[in-house]
Amino acid sequence: MTAVASTTGYRPNHTLPLRVELVRQLRRRRTQVTFGLVALLPVILWIAFELADDGPPTGSLNLVDLAKGSAANFAVFALFASAGFLLVVVVALFFGDTVASEASWSSLRYLLAAPIPRARLLRQKAIVAAALSLAAILLLPVVALLVGSLAYGTGNLVTPTGESLSFATAAGRVLLGGVYIWVHLIWVAALAMLLSVSTDAPLGAVGGAVMVSIVSQILDQITALEDLRNVLPTHYANAWAALLAQQVDWGDITRGVFSAVLYAAVLGAVAVWRFGRKDVTS
Repeated sequence: MTAVASTTGYRPNHTLPLRVELVRQLRRRRTQVTFGLVALLPVILWIAFELADDGPPTGSLNLVDLAKGSAANFAVFALFASAGFLLVVVVALFFGDTVASEASWSSLRYLLAAPIPRARLLRQKAIVAAALSLAAILLLPVVALLVGSLAYGTGNLVTPTGESLSFATAAGRVLLGGVYIWVHLIWVAALAMLLSVSTDAPLGAVGGAVMVSIVSQILDQITALEDLRNVLPTHYANAWAALLAQQVDWGDITRGVFSAVLYAAVLGAVAVWRFGRKDVTS
């Protein structure tokens, strides 16, 4: 390593450029399939709405009843329907498949022998995974707004509480909600990265992160836990719904961001520490 590092022209901070890693990930079939499925979801929801019979009036409105009212309502429903599981899987996939896939292909040791410093390799992969996951999450409301506009028009967003927002305002709030979901899910990203540097099985890393999220969501439904639920990483998952009000209450959104950043910082630090000391043989 010393001999290579002293070679003329070798600069550790220029190894594995972001452009190279981004192109590598964009060419992978799993990236293309993930983006394709995310973009297809609003179309599937629209087809489901068209095929479903209108049920009897219930006397109250919910997101399903309002989904066909306008493009903004349709996009809000698409986000609510996917945030608890699909988008969790998307984030876990992009981060959990980073290092573990290289190990499963027996290419990780060659990357480190290039040599690429371990901390830099992990950072570059995390940045690209973050960019891809953000793009995938924002793709969902963008396509939903487009499909909804064609199917239901660009009327006002109407919430179950009776509040109304113009289409332009609602579209901005929905996209901001997508950004919040991405920020909230950085704890899933950090956990998936930690599992990715701890195993050679990509599916194990992805599945482990998704499973922890599901367990946390289940525990959050147990009201007997009372205030203990506040420390669960998924407790503020739906805080972005406050963005749909005319006057936004930023309290839960702020707490959700703080919780996610705190969990991500701890899990990310452990991932860096673990990877820096891991004996890479594959």
